[in-house]
Amino acid sequence: MTPQDGGEHAGRRVEALIESLGRDGALTDETWRDVLRAVPRHLFLPSRALAVPDVPGGGTAYPIDREARADEWWSAVYSDTSIITQIDDGAGDPATGAGERYTSSSSAPGVVCQFLELLDPLGGHRVLEVGTGTGWTAGLLSHRLGAENVTTMEVDPALAEVAGKNLAAVGLTPRVVVGDGALGFPDNAPYDRVHVAFAVSAVPYPWVEHCRPGGRIVFPYTPGFGYGHKVRLEVADDGTAIGRFVGSAGYMMMRAQRHPFGPQASFLHHEDDAAKTTSRLDPRVLAYGGSGADLAIATLVPGVRRFLGKDEASGEATLWLLETRPDARTDGSWAVAEYVPGRDEFVVEQYGERRLWDECVAAYWRWHGWGRPGRDRFGLTVSSEGQAVWLDSPQNALTPDAG
Repeated sequence: MTPQDGGEHAGRRVEALIESLGRDGALTDETWRDVLRAVPRHLFLPSRALAVPDVPGGGTAYPIDREARADEWWSAVYSDTSIITQIDDGAGDPATGAGERYTSSSSAPGVVCQFLELLDPLGGHRVLEVGTGTGWTAGLLSHRLGAENVTTMEVDPALAEVAGKNLAAVGLTPRVVVGDGALGFPDNAPYDRVHVAFAVSAVPYPWVEHCRPGGRIVFPYTPGFGYGHKVRLEVADDGTAIGRFVGSAGYMMMRAQRHPFGPQASFLHHEDDAAKTTSRLDPRVLAYGGSGADLAIATLVPGVRRFLGKDEASGEATLWLLETRPDARTDGSWAVAEYVPGRDEFVVEQYGERRLWDECVAAYWRWHGWGRPGRDRFGLTVSSEGQAVWLDSPQNALTPDAG
């Protein structure tokens, strides 16, 4: 295949993207460079969508329209930018950004390439992709391994249909299956590799169960506290999968594991009954500890999200700690801590069965006492009995009640 429908500059744009990803360290395998040339991204994207640059802190979203603003559309498609193709499970409008929650996209090329290099499939390997989206990544895998070796699964029937058409239009015919990737599974297992294109907080065991010993699973892990992480697991012959956290990754959550959505203030209830105290700890510390602190707190204090709101003019900041359970907006525990420059103590309010500020602060100090380990010292084990995050060794699993 060669770039199509892009005029004389399409090939140049592909090459420019490849060179940019190489400079950034997101693309190191020459074979994937050839695959990117052979399966151009623009052939899998709609004419109107929402672009979100993949930059630290999150880029500002803007609508793109190939017919009305062609140069802008092409620039977005061939930059390190996520292209939102669905909002609110199809009820919103990605052409304008109208809606509340992004629910499907073509992930930014940089993180796509990083996950593909972590996957590292060998010739003849059978790959299961979970989360087809537009079909672009399935196309990349199909070109490298042969479409007969690739099965891609998508929970949304409408998205699966579009992806199948996108793939067929470029002459690639991997098996496209409708399913959620946790319960129902294709009948052509086992797989040598499992590539997951959405985030989870709890790893579905079928991913391990349907991957042969020596196989590899790569996926984004987003427990809730802080930003997400890349994970690479190796499957052992005893039915477990063990691996480490290997970088950051911000992905949409698996639909069955989504966190409650809405403005932070909408999660506050029974405010008159909240316990009000003060703390000498700067609340911003819980948000700025880095990926190692985030992993430790997420593991020791499960089911909690954090948000930090800042007023650049005054220097004030608000830390929100909210539960992730489905009824969190009406019956969940919450905590709010206010940072005000110049103060020696900071006001903290907490409500609910859990004292989230107290729990998170205790977890932070435990992490601090371990020597402030970074993300690269943490790992994950998944078995039929569940999952465990560990520090340095699988024998050192972390639990909320550990000392």
